Amino acid sequence: MPNPRLTGLGGGLFCGALMFLLGCLDALLFGGSPTVYGVLFLPVCALTALWIRRGDLVTAPVVVPIAFMAGLIPVADAGDGAGDRVMGLVTALATEAGWLYGGTLIAGLIATVRKVALMNRRRMTGHRPPV
Repeated sequence: MPNPRLTGLGGGLFCGALMFLLGCLDALLFGGSPTVYGVLFLPVCALTALWIRRGDLVTAPVVVPIAFMAGLIPVADAGDGAGDRVMGLVTALATEAGWLYGGTLIAGLIATVRKVALMNRRRMTGHRPPV
């Protein structure tokens, strides 16, 4: 199992790019099914929170909603103009908010558990971070 350590920016790029690719794949194979997109979003959130390095854990629950929006671009219903595309994105965000909240919750919980474990490990070893 790979164990990369991404910076906050790297985690955002990883999550955003992967969700955009999965959104394109969903649009190609499933006709832009929001449910399929939402199900694919959850493991990406978990991987992002697991792979972000310890110093940047706070960014995990911040970057996943941005990535959700980036991946919705190919999935959302689009009309002819820019206004129709924006309305499709806003509608998709409103109707698929459960997936968005669930993925953000997953990333937040994983980041919190990792941070608490890191703080406990530091407390047990007596290691103090530099000021």
